[in-house]
Amino acid sequence: MNQIFDPALSLLDATDHDAVPVTVAYGDGIGPEIMRASLRVLQAAGARISVEPIEIGERVYAAGHSAGITAEAWDSLRRTRVFYKAPITTPQGGGYKSLNVTVRKALGLHANVRPTVAYAPFVATKHPGMDVVIVRENEEDLYAGIEHRQTDEVYQCLKLISRPGCERIVRHAFEYARAHGRRKVTCFTKDNIMKLTDGLFHRVFDEIAADYPDIENEHWIVDIGAAMLADTPQAFDVIVVPNLYGDVLSDVAAQIAGSIGLAPSANIGERCAMFEAIHGSAPRLAGLDMANPSGLLLAGAMMMAHVGQPRVAGRVHNAWLRTIEDGVHTFDIYTEGLSHRAVGTADFADAVISRLEKKPKELPPAFYHERPAAAALPVAPVRRAEKVLVGIDVFVHHRGATQPLVDAITSLDTQPLQLTMISNRGVKVWPEGLPETFCTDHWRCRFTVEPGAELTKANIVDLLRVLAARGVDFVKTEHLYTFDGEPGFSLGQGQ
Repeated sequence: MNQIFDPALSLLDATDHDAVPVTVAYGDGIGPEIMRASLRVLQAAGARISVEPIEIGERVYAAGHSAGITAEAWDSLRRTRVFYKAPITTPQGGGYKSLNVTVRKALGLHANVRPTVAYAPFVATKHPGMDVVIVRENEEDLYAGIEHRQTDEVYQCLKLISRPGCERIVRHAFEYARAHGRRKVTCFTKDNIMKLTDGLFHRVFDEIAADYPDIENEHWIVDIGAAMLADTPQAFDVIVVPNLYGDVLSDVAAQIAGSIGLAPSANIGERCAMFEAIHGSAPRLAGLDMANPSGLLLAGAMMMAHVGQPRVAGRVHNAWLRTIEDGVHTFDIYTEGLSHRAVGTADFADAVISRLEKKPKELPPAFYHERPAAAALPVAPVRRAEKVLVGIDVFVHHRGATQPLVDAITSLDTQPLQLTMISNRGVKVWPEGLPETFCTDHWRCRFTVEPGAELTKANIVDLLRVLAARGVDFVKTEHLYTFDGEPGFSLGQGQ
């Protein structure tokens, strides 16, 4: 049992046999305070949920669970399939895993949906018309967390993008836009550089966009897209984006709109869902009754709509809007001349509760309506391509200049493979390298066969035996394949 579970909220529990079971984690830092405040508001608004508390985070990490969660907590999540989670603290170092990433990936929560709205003139912002929803892919990309130290100087992190992952998140974004009356979906990638991974995301976006002729679509390179989002957010409506870009840009967007403390987040999968604020646990504010519960509370409203209680969601959201209009603000958004009263966490919850029968006067009211249960998003079967092995990249730990490495390898019999290129951090340094190129101790040596020649895995093994016998310290290999005659690997300098 979570040590900070509030018994006063127990009437959210088993007294209503029709209540929806919800797993609740009070979290770390400011988590317990904002969760208690949010649950009080949901309770007062008539939420019919049965709270099943679990303990996760710092104390669980300290007890020896590297992921910050126990088997009993997993049992609860798999049973209720709805998770209301306050922010937690992940210890630094020591091989600790991010619990957020673990939960999202383990439960298949492929879509992270983050609405970002400006509440001008009641919350200070430079972009009064901002109303953007960022739909972030939630399971892949660099967040696969596959990292290695390979040499004295070089570490790597693998960026994994799959076609099914791209299809699910892109289709989710278009379905969200259609269901919520949104006019446009914009894709952000960096496929001018990462032509295979981000290129796949962009390509799938274009393919799926054709299925939604009623919704405008466009693509931006992520750097200029981010600049436009910061300068002219009204140019966007729904943005769909790979994992890392979405994590960064949704926080930036929330702060641009007014405060990161106002932003909710829904993590949606085919079988489970998790609802949380987008901010962290802010341990320096813990116990001070200063934290803004708005992000978690609005995530609670999203949760109520998800579990089929849209009237409760609307009551909570509209009471919150009226509270903001009335200038009852926590310290993070309190502004002289705009705000009327500065309040702490508990008093802010009381202010929202006192307005549960009211709607905003100037801000657009929130409206949640019944939606049919979400169907599994279709993923097209991928046709098996003709896959041909044509070479291998051998990554080598070598200290010193390029030429001694070239001499060591070219003096060997590596047939039918031959050394065709050496690069360092993705920049070709042989043949025809530039002396100005700075090199580390991590080298990619590319071996290929003549076009049309047959290459087998046994040839690869033979090559590695020859290199090992010569003392070449290889630390990683990547096979090179063509798929239907097209290279499945980056080709040239800087690519």
